Amino acid sequence: MRQPAIAPASALTSHAEAALPRLYGPEKVAAVLGCSAWWVKDRARRRLIPFTRVGRAYRFSDDHLAEIIRMHEERPVRTPQRPGTPAPPRKPRARQQPDTTVPTVRLKARPPRRTTKPQYGTAA
Repeated sequence: MRQPAIAPASALTSHAEAALPRLYGPEKVAAVLGCSAWWVKDRARRRLIPFTRVGRAYRFSDDHLAEIIRMHEERPVRTPQRPGTPAPPRKPRARQQPDTTVPTVRLKARPPRRTTKPQYGTAA
């Protein structure tokens, strides 16, 4: 009986490595994002950013990193305007004067407890 040919171990690992995503630790993700590793771990712990958990460690793939960047992206707010129409003039904000009708109350501090009781008792 002939035994089936088995592929060498190096061929299996190179194919398997190509199919698996590369995972990065919180320190590398923090370096890319320009924040602290604590921030990355805290957000992952609170389930605010995508991650993979291997054992007790947080790991992030390239897709996770791209999604984190998209989640925290901010775009300028644009108001729809017709071409050729000038923007409406803005009114200058009027400064608000502080409300002086509220009476002020002067607070009085209590004496500390240590001075109300003798600390060491009476001398004999």
